[in-house]
Amino acid sequence: MYLGLDLGTSELKALLLADDHRIVGVARAPLTVERPQPLWSEQAPQQWWQALEEVMRALGKSHPEELAAVRAIGLSGQMHGATLIDEAGEVLRPAILWNDGRSGAQCEALARAVPRLGEIAGNLAMPGFTAPKLLWVREHEPEVFGRVARVLLPKDWLRFMLSGEAVSEMSDAAGTLWLDVGARDWSDELLAATGLTRAHMPRLVEGSEVSAQLKPELAARWGLRDGVKIAGGAGDNAASAVGMGLVEPGQGFVSLGTSGVVFVSTDRFLPNPAQAMHAFCHALPKRWHQMSVMLSAASAVSWAAKTFRFADEAALLETAASVPPAQRERCPLFLPYLSGERSPYNNPNAQGVLFGLTHAHGPAEIAYAVVEGVSFGLRDGFDTLRLPEDMPMREMALVGGGARSVWWGQLLADIFGVTLTLYAGSETGGALGAARLAWLADGGSVAEVCTLPPVKQQLLPSIESADVRRTRHARFQALYKSLRDQFQ
Repeated sequence: MYLGLDLGTSELKALLLADDHRIVGVARAPLTVERPQPLWSEQAPQQWWQALEEVMRALGKSHPEELAAVRAIGLSGQMHGATLIDEAGEVLRPAILWNDGRSGAQCEALARAVPRLGEIAGNLAMPGFTAPKLLWVREHEPEVFGRVARVLLPKDWLRFMLSGEAVSEMSDAAGTLWLDVGARDWSDELLAATGLTRAHMPRLVEGSEVSAQLKPELAARWGLRDGVKIAGGAGDNAASAVGMGLVEPGQGFVSLGTSGVVFVSTDRFLPNPAQAMHAFCHALPKRWHQMSVMLSAASAVSWAAKTFRFADEAALLETAASVPPAQRERCPLFLPYLSGERSPYNNPNAQGVLFGLTHAHGPAEIAYAVVEGVSFGLRDGFDTLRLPEDMPMREMALVGGGARSVWWGQLLADIFGVTLTLYAGSETGGALGAARLAWLADGGSVAEVCTLPPVKQQLLPSIESADVRRTRHARFQALYKSLRDQFQ
């Protein structure tokens, strides 16, 4: 039995996986985000630990025998978050999250300080990444910066609490701007540019390797055996790819989570920082991936459902689907940049816009505009991916909470112009991948562990109304360009 722990932004999920690929049990605990100032996004790490205690208690009640059979734990989590601890291992301040936009000026300073940044890290300096956050802390909270002994990513702080070991792995570390992504090692040049050294960094392992062992007192408290291994694990998107078996070159997915992600696995380091495309290490040795990220995807739908008084996100999607294809061209346009944007614009100041409203528009047209706007934003990110001719795109899966809506999935397939595959269990995402990485760390082979789940449905792109979609997408892109200088 293997346990996957996935530390998301809105919840922590625990998943029990048997070695015949059965998902035996799942437990969840909600998380909240604090936004004390504009552009800020923070969480107290203690909230993560409380959520972990909650899911372990739940599994202990519902699946005590299975929990006692766990041989290894895998970790997945939200990327880029800066969790700062002192020499005693105490947290110094709330963690600054991936969707925090306060460090725009520090990104510019880092890019000036290290002209080779994109070449080394495979990415542009963006406020979401970890390194600019530390520059911000050094400038605005110097007393905190002076006490920093270690910088840990969110899931790696959980590992520290579980084992007492400060360890990270390649896929998550690649999202810090401190990793030489091609070499899979910390970059002394990038660390020095933020006033840090290797001593501030955790030890690095591959995601499928053993990183530490669970503390005996925690094993006893939760009903686990002694000597449980903890795998390196992965950042949330690499873990989702492992969970779906998408680890071979040219395999990828579209994720409709809080953020929106387009991900494709590669067998080499292929950066394209000019278009804000991310090139990261994968969770398995000698593998990398390309990824585009938009900051507000399902979260934009949640915002709209709350703001426009829909019962919930499902009600908004159902209402959006009621707009006939022939009437969609007269709907408003929606720019989904509620938290700024990464790919392809790298603009933390970008804002959301609902454009072209008239008396003829009601809740259905607004709902459609929001879902379509998120889909256009994902398509813009998809267009930044660059695969060489000898590595064709083999398949794209649809994953994440938003994947529960087949109507939205079909709209995405139409807008992307590619077939999207819905697999069984796609909503389990990072937690399943974390459990699979635990299995690999316990001696499982990639061929045995990283299998594709059964296909539930394939969504083929429709050519009907393709001209309308192209025209609206062009207007969507032109609208952003027209307003770009007005976002302050």
